[in-house]
Amino acid sequence: MRKLKQVNHLMGLMRPAVEDVKARHPESAVFVDAGSGNAYLGFVLYELFLKDAAGGTLLSVEGRAELTERAKGRAERLGFSRMTFQTAHIDQAAYPERIHLLMALHACDTATDDALIAAIRHGADHVAVVPCCQAEVAAQLKEQRAAGKGSMGLLYAHPWHRREFGSHLTNVVRALTLEAFGYQVTVTELTGWEHSLKNELILGRRVHRDNRRARVQLERLLAETGVNPKLTRELGVKPAASGATELPAEPVAEAPVEEAPVPSEG
Repeated sequence: MRKLKQVNHLMGLMRPAVEDVKARHPESAVFVDAGSGNAYLGFVLYELFLKDAAGGTLLSVEGRAELTERAKGRAERLGFSRMTFQTAHIDQAAYPERIHLLMALHACDTATDDALIAAIRHGADHVAVVPCCQAEVAAQLKEQRAAGKGSMGLLYAHPWHRREFGSHLTNVVRALTLEAFGYQVTVTELTGWEHSLKNELILGRRVHRDNRRARVQLERLLAETGVNPKLTRELGVKPAASGATELPAEPVAEAPVEEAPVPSEG
């Protein structure tokens, strides 16, 4: 029941994005549920928005074959013919060339980064992720603390603080990375804390080709904190070099950008 409440509430928050995609791509909309698990999120989205629609497909990506097969059988019984399944880790999946909306509910640690990388590289108009179990940045903060990197280390001297501060910093970097790649970002609560402790929802809507101001801010943040998580490494974002750089002006918001996907690094 807790999972059902989370999924239903997330659908309400995602409704504007789903309706936007359906309005602009009524027969060719591509939705991706990355790290789908039992695919509950995908089934609810399909039931609410795609079952009676003229077109549109939903791809569920899950690394555990037994969950993929179980969900595939359920889709066949329900007659959800435009719901497809792929057994693969998020960073190794074969995605459609163009994704219109990508969602990831509780993809653990760097799996959320993998979902965001896929969304950015495939030009997703909308992104919705609820991160879970962030550990990578906390480990990097521990290294910074051991190296004696100034008084900021006092913020995460204790393991509990390091875990909480690392989790917060991870999601700040994720939101700012989306902004740097042209997304208008909203960060909000998913649902009541009694239903889930992993409760932070990051929504992104692509309205620019890029955002140079956010890119500079992101590079500065990486330099000042000494972290460089998988998301920024894979997208080629490097910590700022020493010396202040004047922040560019804020870009003017546009309609969702229609262009080629962002190429992979290397």
